[in-house]
Amino acid sequence: MNNVAAKVIVDFRSDEPIYLQIARQIEKLVAEEELKIGDQLPTVREMAAELSINFNTVARAYRLLDETRIISTQRGRGTFIWEKPTEAARKIFRNEALSDLVSQMIATAESRGYSIEELVNRFQQFMNSPHDEELSQE
Repeated sequence: MNNVAAKVIVDFRSDEPIYLQIARQIEKLVAEEELKIGDQLPTVREMAAELSINFNTVARAYRLLDETRIISTQRGRGTFIWEKPTEAARKIFRNEALSDLVSQMIATAESRGYSIEELVNRFQQFMNSPHDEELSQE
């Protein structure tokens, strides 16, 4: 088994969730053919131990990779690279990242006392006005 965990670097200071960092990096390793179809990944627990993170985080990354058909987990055998990333898989990663950004923004706005309605109204104002003028007014 190749040492995938050594190729995955987790940035704990990043705004990007750790599970998404892991999934994106594995997707990139497959796209660049550093990982090939049929290569075995470490178990969830092994990867978590190597990266010093919670195994649920790795499980979430593997679940996302499985949903995009990049990996396949075979009970009793392990987790393997199943196919190269497709454009559909890349869209899923982008959508997941965007959903996370929106969730963070909503949580931040709510923690500062803004309502969802205020946030939506501000988005609509922003989208209906030239962005350069918007930035220069602040």
